[in-house]
Order: sequence, then C-alpha cells, then structure tokens
Amino acid sequence: MVDLALSDEEKEIRAWVRTFVTKEIIPLEPEALARERRGERGVPPEEMKRLQDLARSSGFFGIQTPVDHGGMGLGAVLTALIEIELGRSFIQFKFGGDADNILYDANEAQQEAYLLPTIEGTRKSCFAITEPGAGSDARAIRTSARREGDEWVINGEKTFITGGTEADFVMVFAVTDKAKGADGGVTCFLVDRDRGWTSAQIDTMGEWGPASLVFKDVRVPHDHILGEEGLGFALAMRWIGRGRYLLPARALGACERLVEMAMEQARNRVTFGEPIAERQAIQWMIADSAVEIEALRWLVLAAAWQVDHGIDSRQSQSMAKLYGGVKANEIVDRVLQIHGGMGYTRELPVERWYRELRLLRIYEGTDEIQRRTIARNLLKGHSSVRGHLG
Repeated sequence: MVDLALSDEEKEIRAWVRTFVTKEIIPLEPEALARERRGERGVPPEEMKRLQDLARSSGFFGIQTPVDHGGMGLGAVLTALIEIELGRSFIQFKFGGDADNILYDANEAQQEAYLLPTIEGTRKSCFAITEPGAGSDARAIRTSARREGDEWVINGEKTFITGGTEADFVMVFAVTDKAKGADGGVTCFLVDRDRGWTSAQIDTMGEWGPASLVFKDVRVPHDHILGEEGLGFALAMRWIGRGRYLLPARALGACERLVEMAMEQARNRVTFGEPIAERQAIQWMIADSAVEIEALRWLVLAAAWQVDHGIDSRQSQSMAKLYGGVKANEIVDRVLQIHGGMGYTRELPVERWYRELRLLRIYEGTDEIQRRTIARNLLKGHSSVRGHLG
C-alpha cells in the first residue's frame, strides 16, 4: 500500500522550505509586480542568486542532485512537497545545484566541461528539441546535422526553449540519419554558444520567457555527442519525463495560497449587510476548490511515490499533469471572481497567477497529449482504471 508518512527529518525539511518561502520569497512579490509593470524582469538575477546562496548556507543545494555530486539526493515525494511550498509564490524560485538529468550520461570529459559547472552554477544549459513544426510531435524534428570529418554541421531552428537566452550551452537534438527515423537517427549534441548559434526571446503573457534558437552551419566536434550517435530521441524522452509530477506540485502550492486569499477576501468583503462568505455561491466555489486541491495532492504524491519505488509512473504523472493544469486554471478563475474587480487589477497577484498558470496546460505536454497518453495506455492494456494496485 502507498505509505506517505513523513519522517521527522522530512518534516523538518518541508518546514524549513515553508519558512523560507514565507520570509524570503513572498515579501519580494510587490516589487516584482511593480518591476513587471515597468517591463522589467520580476526578480533580478542577482537577487535570485542571493536567495540561492542564502538557501545553500543552510544546506539546501541540489535538491535531487546525487550526494556524490554535492547535492541533497532527495527522493521524489520530498521533492514534490518542496515544490508545493515553492508554488505558494508566483516568483519562480528554484534552489541552486541542479542539472538536467541526461547530463549525467556525459562521459568524463563532458562532465568536467558541462555537468559539474552546471551543478555549481557557473554554466547554464538549455534543452532544445521543440521546433516550429515539431512541438507535441517530437518525432517530426527537422533540424539536421551532417558529418564532415571529425565535425558535425548543424542547421535548423528551435522554438519555445526555456532558458535559451541565458544559456551558454545547449543540448540540441538533430537528425543525423533520416532513413533510420527517430529511434535510430536522432542525436543529441552539446553545443557551446560561442560555436555560433543565436537566440531571441519570445514574449509571452507570463513571466516565462522562452527563446527561439537558430543554427546556421554551426560546427561541433564529434566528441560533443551526448550519449550515443543516433540514440538521442531516447535521451529526449527521458528528459521530458524526468519529473512531470513536479509541475502540478508547484501549481498545487499556488492553489492552496490562492484559495486562502479568496477565503480572506470572502470574510472581509461585505455586500448587502453581510460578508460574501455567507453567500452560497461563494461557499460552493471554495468547497469545490478544496476538494480539487485534495484530489490533486494525492495524484501528485501517488505519482512521486511510484517514482521512489521504481514503479512505472508515466500514467500517474500524465494524470497529475492533466488534472493539475485544468483544475489550477479553474481555481484561479474562481479566486479572481471572488475578488471581483480588484482581482482583475495588477494591484493583487491574482491576475499574475491567472496568466502564469495558463502555461501549465501547454508546457511539457499539452492537455491533449496527456489525454492521448492516458487513453492509449488504458486501451492497450498497459494501465488499468483500477490503478497500479489493480
């Protein structure tokens, strides 16, 4: 049976993060909103670095990074609980000391040049597989790499790449043998920015600032292949599925705080002689949100528990991702409605969350892709409606 009882140490870790968010991150929100209204980054990089250094001084560095690489090596359930606490602010803070999971496939020389500096924070990476014509259908990528002696020449364009404007190297996926298709003809390359690829930020309705990347005759040495030639697609799928449960976990934290704000507003807002908290319509909004928050909590933690126990969690993660995205958007809409006109203004963070949470239904697998995955697994007998214990 699923056992989610936390040890005293785990409770202490969660409590520390909760305090850190309350004392250090949430107080930054008013200024972050003001900066965004001026067209600036909500939290400047130097402030984010200060927070990361402060957390590191208390031992919070590399949440899931293995201990032998200097991290905490925490499991999936505890990581999810930490993400829930971080989600209580719209400021996209993350602890330092992490690196993309597929970078651990790097050889010794590549680890020295890319993995270890990324963990330490002296280098920044980005993951580039999405293209203008290959979003959810990752197998349709057209970026190509042809070999010339000991070098590969890469040509193509990537889009909606997280961290693309800040990264100094990219893990880019390109077709190296069209005849073999995705399962044997796609390769991942580690390409430094000074090799010649360029980036341009894409403006979005939220703080997320992805980039488009252009590769025009970019040359990279053969020994910069990550993993094995032709086997890049498997790496890409492993990166994409590395922790899908963490996205709805952060949304869960947002929903908790948003509903708390809504209840406070409902108690204090008086119309026709009594608080709107006495209105049945408001009570139902709060009740429905509470039920959905609790359901999402168990979807997220069940998926994380499966990860910790080596159980195939792809179905559970897709369910958590789908439900979390849909319900987070419904909940923030209710919260805005409870706040009325003030919720629609930029005086409060509600509209900021309204824009931010909309991304969850697109980012790292759209709702439609999650439904497709869930249905196929059920129809093909890979999963059961009785769950993993069925």
